[in-house]
Amino acid sequence: MTDETTSPAEVPARVRMTQPFEAGVVVRDLEVMERFYSEVLGCVPVHRSHIPQAIAGPAGLGGQLLVVWLEVPSGGRIKLIRSGASAASFPSAVPLAGRCGLAYLTFHVDDIAPLVAVLPAAGARPLSSPVVVSARGRRISFWGDPEGNGVELVDRRGGGVEAG
Repeated sequence: MTDETTSPAEVPARVRMTQPFEAGVVVRDLEVMERFYSEVLGCVPVHRSHIPQAIAGPAGLGGQLLVVWLEVPSGGRIKLIRSGASAASFPSAVPLAGRCGLAYLTFHVDDIAPLVAVLPAAGARPLSSPVVVSARGRRISFWGDPEGNGVELVDRRGGGVEAG
């Protein structure tokens, strides 16, 4: 397997980003999910907005929404989106790469161990077996958040494979 990268100099000028990257996650229980991403992963709520049908409908988002923007400690944002209507739930697929579409959010952390210790009590479930895997000088661990969305934790401390 080879690692391929594109340098920023190779990206055409027409796609230069003006803000940090944001990912939207549609959730059923906004309070539980906001607490999980804030208290466990250190994200900070920076904005909350009710999006009326008059905007959400033409934008292709369906009906009215409540959106909470969470700043990720390393930059970028996660938008937690609760629909005014019942959002369809899709069963999570394991392995995560066994389905098309957005599969998981990656958080690069300085030490994976404290997070792995608190995630089960916060409603997450491990998807990796063993829970922490050593790969290419990194330790990685995949989890389902309280609603089953994929979360990857990565730290560069390497080390041996740890059973969890």
